[in-house]
Amino acid sequence: MPRATNAVASRARRKKILKAARGNFQGRRKLYRTAKETVQKGMVYAYAHRKLRKRDFRRLWISRINAAARLYGLSYSLFINGLKKAGVVLDRKILADMAVRDKDGFAKLAELASKEKVGQ
Repeated sequence: MPRATNAVASRARRKKILKAARGNFQGRRKLYRTAKETVQKGMVYAYAHRKLRKRDFRRLWISRINAAARLYGLSYSLFINGLKKAGVVLDRKILADMAVRDKDGFAKLAELASKEKVGQ
């Protein structure tokens, strides 16, 4: 009885790697071994950058909140501290969105935070 190599599964495995390597230059998309290395490295970068994206967005939100808070005479840290003392539970994403889109709402929050700053 001849040896069964399961060519269907092996070909599918190779095609999956080569399909993922599309868009690369020369042998990186055509040769299986280099394509496999490229795809694996790309997946490592994708994993790491999903984590970095979260940090980048948090930095962006903090910058926006700081810029908006300074319009009302508060630093970022005083603004956040004032909100915590006032019992306001809003995350930085929502605060940054308010700073950009809802100036009146952010002004009320800044007023609330500055009252808490005075009551130290």
